[in-house]
Amino acid sequence: MTTVDHADVRASLQDGTYPRPQLLRESWADLSGPWTFAFDDEDAGRAAGWHTSRGFDRTIQVPFPPESAASGIGDPTPRSVFWYQREVTADELAAAGHAPGRRLRLNFGAVDYRCEVWVDGTCVGGHVGGQTPFSFDVTDALADTATHSVVVRAYDDPRDAAQPRGKQDWQDEPHAIWYHRTSGIWQPVWLESVPPVAVGVLHWTVDVPRASVVARIVLGERPSGETPVEVELSFDGRRIARVATQTTEPELEVTLQLPDVVNGQGYHAMVWHPDRPRLVDAVVRVGDDVVASYLGLRTAGVEGGRFALNGEPYYLRSVLSQGYWPDSHLAAPSAEALRREVELIKELGFNAARLHQKYEDPRLLFWADRLGLLLWGEAPAALAFGPTAVERTIAEWLRVVERDYSHPSIVAWVPLNESWGVQYIRYDHRMVEFARAITALTRAVDATRPVVCNDGWEQVDTDVVAIHDYEWDGGVIAERYRDQVAIDHMLDTVGPAGRPLVLAGDVTGKPVMLTEFGGVSFDTSQRRDAWGYSVATSPEDFATRVGAILDGVRASRVLAGYCYTQLTDTLQETNGLLNADRTPKLPVEQLRGIITGR
Repeated sequence: MTTVDHADVRASLQDGTYPRPQLLRESWADLSGPWTFAFDDEDAGRAAGWHTSRGFDRTIQVPFPPESAASGIGDPTPRSVFWYQREVTADELAAAGHAPGRRLRLNFGAVDYRCEVWVDGTCVGGHVGGQTPFSFDVTDALADTATHSVVVRAYDDPRDAAQPRGKQDWQDEPHAIWYHRTSGIWQPVWLESVPPVAVGVLHWTVDVPRASVVARIVLGERPSGETPVEVELSFDGRRIARVATQTTEPELEVTLQLPDVVNGQGYHAMVWHPDRPRLVDAVVRVGDDVVASYLGLRTAGVEGGRFALNGEPYYLRSVLSQGYWPDSHLAAPSAEALRREVELIKELGFNAARLHQKYEDPRLLFWADRLGLLLWGEAPAALAFGPTAVERTIAEWLRVVERDYSHPSIVAWVPLNESWGVQYIRYDHRMVEFARAITALTRAVDATRPVVCNDGWEQVDTDVVAIHDYEWDGGVIAERYRDQVAIDHMLDTVGPAGRPLVLAGDVTGKPVMLTEFGGVSFDTSQRRDAWGYSVATSPEDFATRVGAILDGVRASRVLAGYCYTQLTDTLQETNGLLNADRTPKLPVEQLRGIITGR
């Protein structure tokens, strides 16, 4: 149970355990922990009435996937159907704040890939999309019993090439750059009780030059009459703006003007920056519903061949983060581990991370907001191309852009990577149009961030020319990116991977970044299948190789930033700066000096 007093709440100072950090309610009940569990290899459970079960024969620790050791199951055998069951007690309903006249919502952070949910034997809904959140109103399904049974059937076809799967392997064992699967429930499950009219979506859009903030509020249903709405902002515990109004509509926007002076300083003292990650707290009241939130005052864009943060050029020192954990796969081992991940990235000297082929847990985004780390949000790719893959990819992508829209740490969107899922984009106009469409859709729903389309090569209408280059010789890197003439030569011919860098769209004056490079393997675990793009034989050799490559990148007079591959070893990919358990391969101070060049 967690209870928040909204009289003095500051969502920016929460402890990082709440699964939806920018829409925080007073009470909630965490359903993580032991659930009963069963594989259903014959897919006979539904016909056999398993949805009415009060328990299965195995126990799993939610939210860890059954393929992982942390789940207590630890069986990576390719399977498709998984059943979960848990009893919800009266105490847990009370912890969620449930009472007569209120609606009980059952929330899931993510279930991979498709699921159905029953409460006390009644189906309350289903969901498709392995990395997106969803919730159900389960009030009317509650039986007149002391405890209530929640049953989840998850379906995840390990061979489905049209499913946006990112780095999850479709083969039995991890190979090349693909890893063990993450099936079923893999992000938090929780209960909360809400009034009949309640906030469902809350977006913050900031206009720093005009010193204004727009709150977009989407309600779960249309109010039955005039309903009071109040939005209040505070900074350092002091109220700085408040608007009160009424609504009869299920969606509204409220504009708040920031004061010229805050705590004796201009409002620019509140602007969010990685070096000064200042957050503005918010409380939103709609009728009887009260939610706490936060936002960051910042702008992100591209100007004059540079990435611009708050209107000023900002050089990105980024690292590729796969968000994979040895014992829990795509699921974070704990909420604290997500905080530590952000801290480690900053301690290494990076100011940004590219979240690669995964929609990351929102609690990591909270710590990036709180501690000051820029992030690129990237879509996990399908392997195949076709109408089904297009539909699934766009549906999940738009849902995640909606989910993460208000995080100040997110400064760019990456809907495609290295032509994954559009393998023949150079020759197939359908794939070009898909790339153009998903880029345009992203801009249509979020005009506040640049879009990096098809990071690596064969880009379409991109805001950043993002190049992948695993050359291991620092001298070659320095020569290849030394000036605009060298860059233009690549743009006119082919990139380092032998593919055109840009297929469509004018990139004149757009920033150029080296968004994957390095990949130096230094295997401290002695894996037989260990690999990287080049191999170091000792700590000294590792430091020399990584340093030479980064020196070559820093010698460029054109590059607007970079993203080094990668943060941690990931199974057979032993090209991390850290081991898979997050211990550094060199002292952190030494790595920081190599990364920052100091």
